[in-house]
Amino acid sequence: MARIVVDVMPKAEILDPQGQAIVGALGRLGFAGVSDVRQGKRFELEVDDTLDDDALHKIAEELLANTVIEEFSVSRVAQ
Repeated sequence: MARIVVDVMPKAEILDPQGQAIVGALGRLGFAGVSDVRQGKRFELEVDDTLDDDALHKIAEELLANTVIEEFSVSRVAQ
């Protein structure tokens, strides 16, 4: 078994209203110095050895990320 992490983030050119709301809240809470926040998603998958890197990439690309507005990375995590 392996643990796979897929991180999904909005593309740089896509407006991130949730991230901007967090920046505003941080300022109101007295946390100065944060100028930008990008909010994304993290998926952790437990997979067996039959799934190769190409299959994992396809899972991320076709199901976990909207590739029109998001980019993703797939990585194996040591257990």
